[in-house]
Amino acid sequence: MKNKTINPDNHQAMHFLEYNAQRTHLMIPEYGRHLQKLIDQTVAIADREERNKAAKYIIQVMGTLNPHLRDVPDFQHKLWDQIFIMSNFKLDVDSPYPIPTREMVYLKSSKLEYPQKNPKYRFYGNNIKTMIEVANSWEDGELKEALVRVIANHMKKSFLSWNKDSVEDKVIFDHLYELSEGKINLIQTSEELSTTNDLMRINKKISNKSNQASAKNTKGNFFRKNTNQNGKKNFQKNNNQNKSQI
Repeated sequence: MKNKTINPDNHQAMHFLEYNAQRTHLMIPEYGRHLQKLIDQTVAIADREERNKAAKYIIQVMGTLNPHLRDVPDFQHKLWDQIFIMSNFKLDVDSPYPIPTREMVYLKSSKLEYPQKNPKYRFYGNNIKTMIEVANSWEDGELKEALVRVIANHMKKSFLSWNKDSVEDKVIFDHLYELSEGKINLIQTSEELSTTNDLMRINKKISNKSNQASAKNTKGNFFRKNTNQNGKKNFQKNNNQNKSQI
């Protein structure tokens, strides 16, 4: 057998291999490593005019890599912002748009606070609390009494949506008294809310309408799938009919 000799040039080639773990982090990985190196080389150019030419050339390359975004408003503005981000904000060129800063790009928006952290009666929703506050702000009279009846019936309907069993009006009145902090008291009154059957019928109508709308969309998608580009239905062979003819 012939002894295999190792070419010393192979060791030299292995020495220049780069691994991703050793490379610099890509700011925008979608553009790839080669474009990142072009931007790094542009940052190192001493002459400003040559630097501007190189930056404009890179912008053209970035535009060809994203042809689907050419119809997007301010497309060029977006590309210029991206080239500054990929240069780690070190690129010093003449930009036709305001140059972004690190603080502007990585500015964190404040967190949105939830209106209620741990609501006791989740099935009523958060809007019922707002409705109760509005009712408390009104003066006593027929309008306020009508609003209170609407709130109580809405609470009963929400309760039945969560629990399909019947619920007594007293339970709704107790919850309304608790949520209003004792300002709305219907416990001792002879007020009667809508019956369970009426409210369940309303909930059923709403659910049926939503189901019909989804069924129409599904049916429309089915017919669109079974039509070709000329608007004609696709031909389907009926094997049962052929067997009967035989």
